[in-house]
Formats: sequence, structure tokens, C-alpha cells
Amino acid sequence: MAGKFPQLSGKLILAPMHDLTNVAFRLMCKKYGASLVNTELLSANALARENNAVMGLAKTCEEERPVACQIFSSNTENMVIAAKLMEHEFDVIDINFGCPSDKIVKQGSGGYLLKRKNKIGEIVKEVSVAIKKPLSVKIRLGFDKNEGVEIAKICEQNGASAIVVHARTVKQGYSGKADWNSIKKIKDNVGIPVIGNGDVRNGEDAERMLRETGCNYVMIGRASIGNPFIFKEISHYLKNGEVIKQTVEEKIKDYFDYIELTKKFDLFNIKDAKQKAIEFTKGLPGSSKLRQKLNRIKTWDELEKSMNKLLESKA
Repeated sequence: MAGKFPQLSGKLILAPMHDLTNVAFRLMCKKYGASLVNTELLSANALARENNAVMGLAKTCEEERPVACQIFSSNTENMVIAAKLMEHEFDVIDINFGCPSDKIVKQGSGGYLLKRKNKIGEIVKEVSVAIKKPLSVKIRLGFDKNEGVEIAKICEQNGASAIVVHARTVKQGYSGKADWNSIKKIKDNVGIPVIGNGDVRNGEDAERMLRETGCNYVMIGRASIGNPFIFKEISHYLKNGEVIKQTVEEKIKDYFDYIELTKKFDLFNIKDAKQKAIEFTKGLPGSSKLRQKLNRIKTWDELEKSMNKLLESKA
């Protein structure tokens, strides 16, 4: 039977994000104060077959604990196999019932399953009975209408240890405003921890979400892209009410720290290094010029020189 959701050391959790939350990035976020980090969305069908590429995405290490593994599928049997396989390495298993990506929805998985409440109940029940580690479930408010409370109750009744609520419908994608009031309604109607997600970009947002919704934890997704420091910024604000910012030099040094970690874990590739260079320098003076330059770069030597040049110009 799935265990109780852990008492985390702080209020902030890194969201699972496709092609972003590898072990290197998770360690950066952990260093800056994320209390729980998540793998990217992993196919339970591929994990059940022990597919090498997907197994590679499930790399973890002792330093990032506690860490959650997020899985998706509409095949209950494969979800059980994947959860049992992953619980040996991870501290929490997380089921995705909220991904709005067309690719996932067309498979009948992720957010599509919010149309099939009985199937959600079945998957949560079978997985929660099969594992001993805590089981969290990430949902949206519904597919195209708000049924958040009903869906959350189904998850709780079938053995979920915690609920992550992205406060939009699947149809909304990432548009419009996240409906935090619905997070509060869900929190008022379930007895397990609720993790709020959606439109938290800074310390003030996080403080307001915690206060207005009563949620137990706040999940940070898009605001952390190229900015693992966001966890320190928000933690500091929650403790002291002060806004702290990184210097340009610190941001670029973080980029190089990330690259070192990708090399350590054998994840380094030039495509990712270029993408991260764009993300880590977004909004900095000269970043649009750098972006144009990056498109022409073919090797790590050239990329390293460009980033060092940027660092020297700011020092």
C-alpha cells in the first residue's frame, strides 16, 4: 500500500518538465532550495518494456533526495509495472493526469484521462496497492470544464498520498489565469496534502498562493526554466519578506555548473547546451544578439567561448 506523503523541509517543489528536469537541472534546483524535485514525464509503457532511452531519463543520485518519478499511460498494467520498477530508485511515484500536450492527449493519456474518471480511479487504486512508496497524482481542473473537486476526491479515495493541482483545464493549456480559488476548494474537500501549481513567478506569488488556498506546498514549473535560483529567491522571500536577485555573473556561472553536471552524468549534448544557454541568459543585456550567434554555433568550444565572453563583459 502506498506510503504517506513525506513531510518536506520547505514549501517549494520543482515541477516535472519535458526535456528540462534531468538529474543535472534537478540538482541545481535542489542546491537552491527545492524540497522535492521531479523527473520529466516518463512513459510507463516504455518503462514496462525497460526501453533504454527512457530508462536513461530515470537517472537519479543520492544528493537529490527526496526525488519523485512522474509516469504516464492509460494502460493500468503498465502503470503498475513502471511504478514498482521506479519505486526502488525514487522516493515518490507521481502519476500524470494533467499533461495538455497533443501528443500525450492523442494517446488517451495525461490530461485526456480527466474525461475518464473511472479509469483514473482504477489506475490510482491498482498503483497504490502495488507500491510502498508515497503516490502523488498531478491533475488539472478537468478536461474542458472544472471538475477538480470530484477528480481529487476520486484520487484520494483510491489511495493517492497527495494531489498536485495545476489550476487550469487541459483545454486552457497554459493560457488564461490559473484559478487558485479551485485549489482552495480542493484543499477544503480532501484530507491529503495538496500542492498548488500555476502562475507562481516570484516570492510574492508563492506567499499569496499559500495564504489564499491553504495548500501545503507550491510547485514551480515555467518560472524555473533557466533559473534554478528562483527557489532561493522564493524561499528567502517566504522567510524574510525580502526580494533578492542574482547577478548576471552568477547566472552565467550557474550555466557552467549545469554543463559540468551534464558531463558528470553523461547527459551532455550540444543541442541541450545551446538551449540552456538561451534559457539561462534570457532577459540579460545582449541576450538577443547571443541567441542569433548560438544558432550558428556547431561545437562546445565555440559555445563555451561565447558564454565566457559574455561573462567577461559583465565582470
